[in-house]
Amino acid sequence: MSKLKRLIEQREAVNARIRQEQNKLNSSKRRADTRRKVLAGAAMLEWAKKDDDFSARLMTELKVFLVRDGDRALFGLPLVGNKESNATFPNRVA
Repeated sequence: MSKLKRLIEQREAVNARIRQEQNKLNSSKRRADTRRKVLAGAAMLEWAKKDDDFSARLMTELKVFLVRDGDRALFGLPLVGNKESNATFPNRVA
């Protein structure tokens, strides 16, 4: 085996390990982001149970934010007949 071929194989092995580590890091970031969303959502739902004004505001925002029928059904919102699972969300500025 030539020296060049061996070096190329070593480089490919290192690149594969780099990709593997990047994937682990990205997966960890996604899990943490999902966990933050679940906790924030749980807090908002608890708050909505105790505060009617906040509950009304939250439902108003959800009516705009939720575009998939399956998501809207979870909150008892009217369906929009949107069958796309990857629909884009409207741009909103708070």
